[in-house]
Amino acid sequence: MAITADQFDDMTRAYTAAWNSADPAAVADHFAPGKGITINRGANQFGREAMLAMAGSFMASFPDLKLTRNFFRLAGDHGIYGWTLEGHHAETGNPVKVTGFEEWDLDEQCRITNSLGWFDAVDYDRQVAG
Repeated sequence: MAITADQFDDMTRAYTAAWNSADPAAVADHFAPGKGITINRGANQFGREAMLAMAGSFMASFPDLKLTRNFFRLAGDHGIYGWTLEGHHAETGNPVKVTGFEEWDLDEQCRITNSLGWFDAVDYDRQVAG
């Protein structure tokens, strides 16, 4: 069964809400079992425990994390999700606003089987440091 545009719209809204929930499990639930993300060509973070740690790390770094869905595109079982993350860094207190996107492969339940995440790490680090 093909993923519909409406299913993908619903999924990206739910994924955004999961990030804004302060519950790492809500984010991890969007990934198929054993699957995960690679951010900025870094280490693969696959499996539920890795997804919980990744989401939990961002949520701990930004207690007031707000994620906004900027755009999304679907082509068959491949999607792109653009976002903006805003919040104050827990250690420095500095405000951070960074945009990025994720390229997704999706299964028939519209769960993510592979994510390649991208954002400007240099700008992110500059904002965190102040």
